[in-house]
Amino acid sequence: MQAAEACAETGLVGNTLTVRMRAVLEILQRYGEQTVPEIAARLEIKRQYVQVMCNETLASGFVEQRANPRHKRSPLLALTDHGHTLIEEILSKEMKLMEEIGASLSSEDISTALEVVRAVVEGLKNQTGERE
Repeated sequence: MQAAEACAETGLVGNTLTVRMRAVLEILQRYGEQTVPEIAARLEIKRQYVQVMCNETLASGFVEQRANPRHKRSPLLALTDHGHTLIEEILSKEMKLMEEIGASLSSEDISTALEVVRAVVEGLKNQTGERE
């Protein structure tokens, strides 16, 4: 996990985006506007910590708040045009890197690795009582 985070940080050099902010942008890019609790659930991180992450992205101008018709006290967060362009560029670079890394892996290798990762994550959640 540390190698993946270090690689993600390297890909962010040259802009003011942090790995934490990048995670928020990716969720908003993939799922559209979300509340902080929705982002926290998708990242499987405590809401209070995600609030800090979201505050950083709001201050940066990559994200904006919008009124939430479902809940007055929990605004929706959405990508700004700048945030959308930035996360698209970052994800494109990351996908190219993954294609290079994965070029020598068979689909069976990838499937097996995914099964192992899911089993480990499930086991860790069981251990800590973080079952959904």
